Amino acid sequence: MKNFLLTAIIALLFSCQNNAQVNTKQQAVIDADPIEVPLKNGKAKAYFASGCFWCVEAIFESVQGVDESISGYAGGHTKNPTYESNSYGRIKDHAEAVEIIYDPKVVSFETLLDVYFASQNPTQLNGQGPDKGYQYRSIIFYQNDAQKKIIEEKKATLAKTLNASIAAEVYPFQKFWLGENYHQNYERLNPNQSYIRNVSIPRLNRFKTKMPEALKRNH
Repeated sequence: MKNFLLTAIIALLFSCQNNAQVNTKQQAVIDADPIEVPLKNGKAKAYFASGCFWCVEAIFESVQGVDESISGYAGGHTKNPTYESNSYGRIKDHAEAVEIIYDPKVVSFETLLDVYFASQNPTQLNGQGPDKGYQYRSIIFYQNDAQKKIIEEKKATLAKTLNASIAAEVYPFQKFWLGENYHQNYERLNPNQSYIRNVSIPRLNRFKTKMPEALKRNH
């Protein structure tokens, strides 16, 4: 009975957090059934949003077992979103997100979640660091009930550890919209850009100190 009550309370808290900042169209996205992406050549895909996708892309590409991290948009209702249409949080819609292509024999979805939380301020709502706005909110996308359970357990444990609310929302995965070409591998290709020097690289380095065991050998 205690376990049932705890599960119900956790589910209610996540629902309230998701519902607090959404409109009707966004609520339909949250209430949808998840879409599971099949393995391709033994590789799986996972989807996360955590502030600027330039930062998040570089962080996940430093992780052993991750083949590629791709910048784009997810979690909203508008078809064919663009950087321009999604910027400035003018409408409550997509978040800047990344698609992670990884080898599940090398790195698990659970470990990717650890990377996700270790690479951000998990209590910051609608943004990370200097990037503030609805398009920078934190979202973890699940593709099945097993993933959703792992996410909820991780959030609950972290909330208890920090004695604080965890900002990341939990959405069923629906679709990932590929970002513009110039956003891809942005940190690697533009190491001297001021934002990269002052925000992205320091964020990446902070993560590396927290999870050195997860890094590729050349990182």
